[in-house]
Amino acid sequence: MSDGALTHGAAISAPVTSSPERDAVAHARDVMEQIRANVAKVIVGRRASVDLLLVALLSEGHVLLEDVPGMGKTVMARALARSIAASFSRVQGTADLLPSDIVGVSVYNPREGTFEYRRGPIFASILLVDEINRATPRTQSALLEAMQERQVTADGKTMPLPAPFLVIATQNPIELEGTFPLPEAQLDRFLLRIRTTYPTMDEEMSMLYRFKEDEPLETLAPVTSGPELLSLLPIVRKTRVSQPVAKYLLDLIRATRAHPAIHLGASPRAALALFRASQALAVIEGRDYVLPDDIKLLAAPVLGHRLTLTSQAALQAQDVDQIIRELVEALPVPVERA
Repeated sequence: MSDGALTHGAAISAPVTSSPERDAVAHARDVMEQIRANVAKVIVGRRASVDLLLVALLSEGHVLLEDVPGMGKTVMARALARSIAASFSRVQGTADLLPSDIVGVSVYNPREGTFEYRRGPIFASILLVDEINRATPRTQSALLEAMQERQVTADGKTMPLPAPFLVIATQNPIELEGTFPLPEAQLDRFLLRIRTTYPTMDEEMSMLYRFKEDEPLETLAPVTSGPELLSLLPIVRKTRVSQPVAKYLLDLIRATRAHPAIHLGASPRAALALFRASQALAVIEGRDYVLPDDIKLLAAPVLGHRLTLTSQAALQAQDVDQIIRELVEALPVPVERA
């Protein structure tokens, strides 16, 4: 996916909504726009990547970022955390990283004669895990279990993680030596996979002068809060998905299972992920109804990391995202008129 804005035209007419519904959606759109504009004070370009992070926030999902080093992943994650007044932690994936380095560990207190639990970096609203595929499978599993359950169990006690809670994990798709690739079952825990591209000449020139004299991130002020974000979640869940649009989504899911180059197609969990992400994108665009174009735009980020190519397709270096785009273009788009 390019890093242009996630915009599209309407393919289905808008349903009539009540004034309270319109006001709630307009408020949610305004909040998302404020976050987007605030992050843009630090991050040049990458509009689509920021929009997908907002989709993940509103869908209560997590993000897998695939790009090479030096593309601003940490800065973008920190800018997002500052924009929503959320706590932020960063973990560097290495072969000697232990599960306790992420979730925490119990330490004996000789004065009290008891064990005290010291929380790990996972107890932050936004957790950046750099190069997750350099961590061992045991550590990956501990992290992904917390992502799924949104809680940590230690010393027989279950502790909830903060809300909102977003994990942004990164991996370098080029340098694979000394890595432990995430298996399909663990990749499925990520709502979105974001692939980025290099900035344009104009964007890179703007970046040079923006960071010439100061560090915009250090003075970035929040524009919303965690509780306000949580108040938007019911609006997303109520976003309308007509039956023709839902069938269009399922037709795409089932098409992945029948494609000759795909060994393992999209699961029912993938269908639900695409459904929820489409609702979130609709709200970000200021609508309380989902369009087929929402599904088109999110198909590759939601499904790309969940599909497994056949051995022959892998040897031919076929691109999963390209296959998804071909499937999307081949499907007839439903049209509904008022």
